[in-house]
Amino acid sequence: IVLKFCLFLLDSYNVSFVFCLKTGTQPFNRAMLFNVGFKEAMKDAVWDCIIFHDVDHLPENDRNYYGCGEMPRHFAAKLDKYMYILPYNEFFGGVSGLTVEQFKKINGFPNAFWGWGGEDDDLWNRVHYAGYNVTRPEGDLGKYKSIPHHHRGEVQFLGRYKLLRYSRERQYIDGLNNLIYTPKILVSRLYKNITVNLIPELAPVRDY
Repeated sequence: IVLKFCLFLLDSYNVSFVFCLKTGTQPFNRAMLFNVGFKEAMKDAVWDCIIFHDVDHLPENDRNYYGCGEMPRHFAAKLDKYMYILPYNEFFGGVSGLTVEQFKKINGFPNAFWGWGGEDDDLWNRVHYAGYNVTRPEGDLGKYKSIPHHHRGEVQFLGRYKLLRYSRERQYIDGLNNLIYTPKILVSRLYKNITVNLIPELAPVRDY
């Protein structure tokens, strides 16, 4: 569904769509999937901007510029499920964009968040520890519809608060630089589909 809503980008941008799916029995790991997607996208071309887009977030305004600037960008500033109000100032979920240089500098997303919640708060911390600020679209440009779902059995990650307390210590040992994976790749005319079986042993993290 999200591809249908984002096809307008093809008319205005030089873009490529990469979808990442997990297999196996481990809890969902959104952040690790985004790291996988980044690494695979960088094999295809010399990109300068990467947009991390939850598939259940549909843009309501096609004037919301999907591009990167001097600072990381939070595109989904107004979600319908939050009554189009930012739930808290550090919210960085849904749809975010960073230049390749920025994403490498912060060492990508954390890999340690197994289950639902916490990984985008950790990303916010990484961005600020690296000296960046987060920008957002003005007015109603950042409106998104969130397709209702119940995380399909995903468990809430109860260890997220402990990891968030150690965001700074973990930043450069947990991310792009400790990720190992074996992808299954399907390429179509409009997108690349990547399936991976993610397990904690592929990105071991020190206990705190």
